[in-house]
Amino acid sequence: MSGLKKIALLTSGGDAPGMNAAVRAVTRGALAQGWEVFGVRNGFAGLVSDHMEPLTARDVGGIIQHGGTVLGSARSPEFREPAGRAQALSYLERRGIDALVVIGGNGSQTGSATLAKEGFTVVGVASTIDNDLYGTDVSIGADTAVNITLEAIDRLRTTASSHQRAFAVETMGRDCGYIALMAGIAGGAEVIALPEEETAPAQVAERLRAAYQRGKTHALVVIAEGARCGVRELMQYYEKQGASIGFDLRVTRLGHVVRGGIPTAADRVLATRLGAAAVDCLARGESGVLVGTLCGEIVSTPLAEVAGRTRPANAGLLELARVMAM
Repeated sequence: MSGLKKIALLTSGGDAPGMNAAVRAVTRGALAQGWEVFGVRNGFAGLVSDHMEPLTARDVGGIIQHGGTVLGSARSPEFREPAGRAQALSYLERRGIDALVVIGGNGSQTGSATLAKEGFTVVGVASTIDNDLYGTDVSIGADTAVNITLEAIDRLRTTASSHQRAFAVETMGRDCGYIALMAGIAGGAEVIALPEEETAPAQVAERLRAAYQRGKTHALVVIAEGARCGVRELMQYYEKQGASIGFDLRVTRLGHVVRGGIPTAADRVLATRLGAAAVDCLARGESGVLVGTLCGEIVSTPLAEVAGRTRPANAGLLELARVMAM
């Protein structure tokens, strides 16, 4: 047995649909173990400022279907400094809290790894819409973000076809193009631009020109915000060469709307499984790990292996997208 009596949990980094389902799962799983549970407000900033409160089963009722995070999230430069972490640990000790569950992505789990290295019991839960965490095939929020992007693509295709236009759709993905890649393939995009692969505006334009010459009535370009060929570069190229391409081009930037959706069933189930798994890790005395899924099975990966690493989108799937765009 772990000997735990009190745990705290927080959500950190960018909000992801399904975080609330994970908060619910951790809370109720821990209560079932007979532990007290404290919810930390505004991520690591709440640890540094001792902003936390007890959570009961009723406190997390009715939140599984909501996007965002009821606990809030915020950046905390103080936590990155040894003095800030020491202050956070002193507050945890003062409250008699034995362990911490951190629900978040790369930066959040780097913070988790630091706490684990400094001797505190901590378990991470994989949650990021970018799906770029090492140690898991899929992260909480990624499925919802892809589906929100796909819905926008489908709607824009209707307008594009009606007016014989091309649309460039920019979606979130500063360092990883997972959302653009999956939504682009599912949406039948003619071109997908990712941070993981160099794509020049001239290449995008040439593929749009080829689509026009094949008799297509419309075309879609899906661009991750961190792609080297961004919408600005593409529009600048179009200002000079657009007449020779055939399609008139319009731009839609989805921005943070991608984050804010109602979590899909897949994300709710994943969050529930991972939240419960985090509690199971603590109950058996396992610490300093990230819980995620590999080949559909729950796994734990040492946070020391997760921190500072990212998993890029599978750019090899771009060839599949090119074939399907014929």
